[in-house]
Amino acid sequence: MNQASALASRSTIGLACGLLCALIWGVQAVVSRQSVADGFSAGDVTILRFIAASLVLLPFALRRLKPFPVGRLGWKRALVLTALVGPTYSLILVGGAHFAPALHSSVISPGLIPVCTALLAFLVLGERAGRARLAGLGLLVLGIAVFSYEALANTPTREGAWIGDLLFVLIAVIWSVFGVLCRRWGADAVEVTMATCLLALPFLPLLALVQPINLAQLPLPAIALQAFYQGVLVGALALFLYTQSVATLGAARAALFLPLVPVVTAVASAVLIGEHASLQEIAGMGLAVTGMVVALRAPSAA
Repeated sequence: MNQASALASRSTIGLACGLLCALIWGVQAVVSRQSVADGFSAGDVTILRFIAASLVLLPFALRRLKPFPVGRLGWKRALVLTALVGPTYSLILVGGAHFAPALHSSVISPGLIPVCTALLAFLVLGERAGRARLAGLGLLVLGIAVFSYEALANTPTREGAWIGDLLFVLIAVIWSVFGVLCRRWGADAVEVTMATCLLALPFLPLLALVQPINLAQLPLPAIALQAFYQGVLVGALALFLYTQSVATLGAARAALFLPLVPVVTAVASAVLIGEHASLQEIAGMGLAVTGMVVALRAPSAA
């Protein structure tokens, strides 16, 4: 195989990994929403997510994380990151799904993450966004405002959804802080995921003190769905796919798959659970996705 063919093959692999990752992330919101219909509490889903992910990642972590289970992060930094994206994050995500449609999770959180990250990067790291990126971020904010208007106005079709939307905004802030800290500390994505999953395990029994645990009363197929999707696919496989996509395509090109997430969620929500977006939400999503593409393609400085 010549060099051109090898490069084409690597690009094809990176493209396939990015598309599959976007598909997994897009359907995740629908699976979280389905957990509500099946009678899961946020604590139930959180327990299944971290146990399943840890079982998959443990053999790799034993070989890679030295010292185990924190690796090069060290205990202090690993615990800080676990506090951000460990059980608390999962509780907020599933809690939001109790109030707002699945599509809201995939538009608001991914849409606001670049906005919050740009602001934090400027305040903490001194990074300045160029005009094109600022324009994209502005379009993102406008799109999310249009998208969320019905929920924030508490219209009859979206009654109570504003609570879920605010929780999804909080998720965006959490992931932005997480991303800025990882960048500042030069953390490896794979090691971070392994360490935070494993460090979350000791905290899971505490969920019973603050959350109802209904696993003993839930049907086994529903439990298997949440464990496999939230833990194995999202917690382990999606990480590998995104990391592989970054390695073959570069971080900037790999990030261009993120705007596909809300599109996948919109289709999956309509087909799988019968949740349909309103015309205003579709318009807002279109603006937000366009702003995301513009912001991701733009250089970081003018």
